[in-house]
Amino acid sequence: MTYLGIDLGTSGLRALLVSEEGTPIASSERHYEVSHPAEGWSEQAPAAWIAALEEAVAELRTTCPEFADLAGIGVAGHMHGAVLLDAEDQVLRPCILWNDTRAHAEAAALDAIPGLRARSGNIVFPGFTAPKLLWVQTHEPDIFARVARVLLPAAYLNLYLTGEAVTDMSDAAGTSWLDVGARAWSDPLLEAGAMRAGQMPRLVEGSERAGHLRPALARDWGLSGKVVVAGGAGDNAAAACGIGALEEGAGFVSLGTSGVLLAARDGYHPAPETAVHTFCHAVPGRWYQMGVMLSATDSLNWLGRIAGQRPADLTAALGETLRPPGPVRFLPYLSGERTPHNDAAIRGSFTGLSAGTDLADMTRAVLEGVAFGLRDSLLALEATGARFDTLMAIGGGSASPYWCRLLATVLNTPLSLPMAGEFGAALGAARLAMGATGRPVEEVMTPPAIGGQVEADRDLLATFETAHERFRASYPAIRAVQ
Repeated sequence: MTYLGIDLGTSGLRALLVSEEGTPIASSERHYEVSHPAEGWSEQAPAAWIAALEEAVAELRTTCPEFADLAGIGVAGHMHGAVLLDAEDQVLRPCILWNDTRAHAEAAALDAIPGLRARSGNIVFPGFTAPKLLWVQTHEPDIFARVARVLLPAAYLNLYLTGEAVTDMSDAAGTSWLDVGARAWSDPLLEAGAMRAGQMPRLVEGSERAGHLRPALARDWGLSGKVVVAGGAGDNAAAACGIGALEEGAGFVSLGTSGVLLAARDGYHPAPETAVHTFCHAVPGRWYQMGVMLSATDSLNWLGRIAGQRPADLTAALGETLRPPGPVRFLPYLSGERTPHNDAAIRGSFTGLSAGTDLADMTRAVLEGVAFGLRDSLLALEATGARFDTLMAIGGGSASPYWCRLLATVLNTPLSLPMAGEFGAALGAARLAMGATGRPVEEVMTPPAIGGQVEADRDLLATFETAHERFRASYPAIRAVQ
């Protein structure tokens, strides 16, 4: 038997085929565009996800005879997106994505409702799903009146695969409609968001069976057996499954487009005042918490575009020996921020520039600014009682030895680096598919082999601690200019 893990990302879809032992066999990727019709808007056509999926599957069918033995499918997707469907399950408008901030006023109004945070366990962030629907109600009332169902991006793929509207707990936790502690839709939260329970998909655990692959689709894909489709997961919960972060003390730091510091939790420990996200994990009886910054490697990508250089070349120019904090300071809020600010309007800046500042100084400032932002998340997580026995570094930015050494020092936590191979959201989705066919999750969701460990530079700990305090002292100033 084989299993297919699908990672529905913001810029592309990745399909990973794994063996019964969980060993990767082959993968295929397809990319698509994000539309920005106005300042702060971020949209995508769900039809692009279906086309990408079909093309990726066609490639795997052609190149991998093992595809014919497919037993299960799991989908991981970018969270918070709003796919609006009519009574015939036709898409009414482009999906409003996770990094869309147009609904900031609606988010603030929802967040101010007494008791709402207590029910959802979270601040209502502008990127969450509930405020998006209130924005549509106000600005696109004709579309809102036709909304029969709201699906998250991964759930939309589940609908295409199974014909059933179903989502998992981890993804639903980012809507502000879910009682995260009870793992159930909340009628009071839905009412506050002008929604009804009948517009919500059926809830399952991520490692449970959501349905079976539609017979017509199975025939098109050349499959003769019954294929189970798992509940799936939000992307970060799937990544945690991919590295085996299920138990208290396990977690990861991700240097991707956004920056994430995630801690697995054995129980429900909400602390919304910290701007930490408290979500259901993709497996039963577990939760996770995370701090999120919206521009991590995206900050480095931005500098690279301006400088006309590849981000990898910018970091390589710094070498591998960690230097003390530089005189240039960078605030990494190019697209607003979640943890700890919860501020869609906050913006970034360089300070401390001089006639002698060069590109290397600015690169180092960007890396330091992102590291300091992630330390803010660490402090917020620690305030909830979260702890890290292990912290794995994943994401594209973790390929930079300098950035990893900097991050280990700023967080004062050793970073484990997985060996080259699969350990991300696509693998986590495939593991959820294995769970949905009856395999115990503890058996399949194991940590990857470790290729190395990066220790904090003890000689620079105090220096970076002071630099982080100066970084935090900038908060009043950046709010004053809004």
